[in-house]
Amino acid sequence: MVISDVNSKELQRIANVLRRHVVQMIGVGKAGHFGGSCSLAEIVAVLYFREMNIDPADPHKPDRDRFILSKGHAAIIQYAALAERGYFPLEELSRLKNLGSILQGHPDLTKTPGVEANTGSLGQGLSIGNGIALGGRKQGMNFNVFVIVGDGELNEGQVWEAAMFAPFHKLDHVIAFLDRNRLQAMGMIKDRLDTNPLSAKWQAFGWNVIEIDGHDVEQVLSALRQARNYNGKPTMIIAQTVKGKGISFAENNAAFHNGIMNKEQYDKALEEIDAAIAA
Repeated sequence: MVISDVNSKELQRIANVLRRHVVQMIGVGKAGHFGGSCSLAEIVAVLYFREMNIDPADPHKPDRDRFILSKGHAAIIQYAALAERGYFPLEELSRLKNLGSILQGHPDLTKTPGVEANTGSLGQGLSIGNGIALGGRKQGMNFNVFVIVGDGELNEGQVWEAAMFAPFHKLDHVIAFLDRNRLQAMGMIKDRLDTNPLSAKWQAFGWNVIEIDGHDVEQVLSALRQARNYNGKPTMIIAQTVKGKGISFAENNAAFHNGIMNKEQYDKALEEIDAAIAA
């Protein structure tokens, strides 16, 4: 079930609603991965509320599109989207990482409705997506597999094995987003292991490559339209993003990769996000 009538303005509002859930789920005095969750808000909003063929009332329907969050530490932005789409009640968000909760620190398909793969051991998600796409083809199905990888995650060798596999098998229903926020847990990626030039690398491996502003929903929508040309190649959408987007003190701040907010910061984050929602 694709929601085709959600316009760009509404998608931006939804993205900020998801950010608000992220902040509330983490709360005061607890560590949470909201830097890399907030950088994905627009992409996740477009996928879940406009582009993906999914049905919360039938989460296992065979022809559904699949979403694989390879950077599984950003699970809270996916949980926010799943709750808003009706996979489970919004009240569950307040139980994030509680003992017995269906919402753990990383995605768990055995606990959370709508989650397609256990991820978070970085580097594995693109391989999982490739396998699902190849399996779907062998069964005569044409669903899309959307995968989100982090730019710090590119340090993992398995990503590049998957990068070779998908074009060789012509998996053109694999559509990946690279969340290029330029920061990982310990600082700037260029100072840890510089993986540039990204576009040239993915093109050399045989992918369609599209570069966008990952916070511009119109550009996200346009990239997805291009990706659906299905020309025998998988597509990598390199999304330029800001870690901690929408929260001034967290933007481009590695300390909030897995940060802790005090009460003043928590209130400020909600105030800023509420202003963006109202706008």
